[in-house]
Amino acid sequence: MEEYIVSARKYRPMTFDSVVGQSALTTTLKNAVKSGKLAHAYLFCGPRGVGKTTCARIFAKAINCEHPREDGEACNTCESCQAFNEQRSYNIFELDAASNNGVDQIKTLMEQTRIPPQVGKYKVFIIDEVHMLSAAAFNAFLKTLEEPPSHVIFILATTEKHKILPTILSRCQIYDFERMTVPNTIAHLKMVAEKEGIQYEEQALAVIAEKADGGMRDALSIFDQAASFCQGNITYQKVIEDLNVLDSDNYFMLVDLALENKVSQMMLLLDNILGKGFDGGNMIQGLAQHVRNVMMAKDTQTLPLLETSEEQKAKYVEQAKKAPTPFLYKALQLMNNCDVQYRQSSNKRLLVELTLIQIGQITQPEDQDVPSAGRTPHRLKSLFQKIVAQLKPASQGAGAGQESGSKAPVREAQPVAAATAAPISTVRKGSQVKLKGIGMSFANLEKTELNNQRIYNPIDQLKEETPASTGAAANHDQPFTQEQVEGQWISMCLRMQGIKDFIGLANRMKPIVPTITDFPHIEVVIDNKLLLDDVVKIKGRILQTFRIGLNNSQVTLDYRLAESDEVTRILSKREILENMIKENPAIGKLTQDLRLVMA
Repeated sequence: MEEYIVSARKYRPMTFDSVVGQSALTTTLKNAVKSGKLAHAYLFCGPRGVGKTTCARIFAKAINCEHPREDGEACNTCESCQAFNEQRSYNIFELDAASNNGVDQIKTLMEQTRIPPQVGKYKVFIIDEVHMLSAAAFNAFLKTLEEPPSHVIFILATTEKHKILPTILSRCQIYDFERMTVPNTIAHLKMVAEKEGIQYEEQALAVIAEKADGGMRDALSIFDQAASFCQGNITYQKVIEDLNVLDSDNYFMLVDLALENKVSQMMLLLDNILGKGFDGGNMIQGLAQHVRNVMMAKDTQTLPLLETSEEQKAKYVEQAKKAPTPFLYKALQLMNNCDVQYRQSSNKRLLVELTLIQIGQITQPEDQDVPSAGRTPHRLKSLFQKIVAQLKPASQGAGAGQESGSKAPVREAQPVAAATAAPISTVRKGSQVKLKGIGMSFANLEKTELNNQRIYNPIDQLKEETPASTGAAANHDQPFTQEQVEGQWISMCLRMQGIKDFIGLANRMKPIVPTITDFPHIEVVIDNKLLLDDVVKIKGRILQTFRIGLNNSQVTLDYRLAESDEVTRILSKREILENMIKENPAIGKLTQDLRLVMA
């Protein structure tokens, strides 16, 4: 039985022309061989499996070829080429820096550079994974690398160029290898499959190429695995089964269901995916990549950016015709947020489900109830309007009973789109409807008016509907205590901390204690002029918040700067100790006995 050799070794390129996806680099190296203008040190860097070590071997072989061809390739007939092919060449040395990274190994290597080659022109030293060398080994290698003997050429290879000392980089010609593109990988896999007599589906090879993530060696290893599983007939279904890859049809179905607002069916499909053992985070990442591909397929100019088979491109183009661009943008944003929060989430499945629900409601009309989907946050407004409409008759009836002798109409409470879904207080018979909590949030303080850059707050919408503006409401002003005032102030500051632009102001306002001077008048004493100016800018919003929170339309707020005797000076540690000793002399005696000294 013939010895089996894996495809990554069996089909390893032996010439520059057979190297896949690095035409610019191979052309440069061939021209260097043809002209004889060779540097003393080269650095090949790039991702794994893109041909760094292979190109280093081919280059070393061509350098020592006795009769190089006109195009810069080795002749493969001379003694030097034959010795290289039979792995008995004494002019080419390979060193794995991952296992030989000490100073002693480098010193031994430097000693070998002194001996000139017996056959050929140069001694070529190929050091793989050179970034693994220790700092001391780099320093020992530095001088020889800068001024090596005329018959020595160094070829360094690494996957992490940033770990190499700048002094090493400055002494080398640097060649950056590119990642393998999906089309190049597919073409190479087709060639290998034809030589091996293996039948294949192009879509299956595309899955292998995408799984390889730009590495040709990885692609060939996965190809061998798939060929063994499929028994000589590589199909799409068998490949995704063998590699445990989620079928792309699931992504197409999810997008189609989202466009039709069929959230329930999306949940069932998600459950089916998770039931097969797929991770929810990986599914979100795959769906995000799918939506990105759909977006690229909307324009013929960006269609070449899709690294997939032609069959898949056609499916992307078909779905791109149905998917609006705003939908794709919003979906990508939601999935990106989900991906960021996934690791920190304690309930990962719920996070994925909420993300899919939001995606499924992007195209849902604002004021149209869709049986298969829930309400989006922005549709809470219409829901709130319906609730208020139901409560209006009771409110109007109560107002008419109280104002039976008056001709002045009672103003109705207008529906307000609040940033937070605050609970509605219980409506008692004969009382006005109170929308408790609506307008008390600082969630919309970030919005500004275009004319004068004023800070916006939903409380402005309630100015006309406050109890102060109605004759009936004056009879329902509720008394309040100092404790309620302080609690209302702290609650307002906590809500302000939820807004990025108000975090600093909220933290500075929290220590302030407003006091009731002459009910219902409240005084706010501030010990800082700058803080006072900042608070005065939003005093109208604070006043409305207090009136609604305390359920009293007669509340007034007075702001003033604290007098010098009202400001409590922060004491140092030494002053605190001295005060403690004055109050309790025993503490002073204890510090003397223990010989304690204030640091």
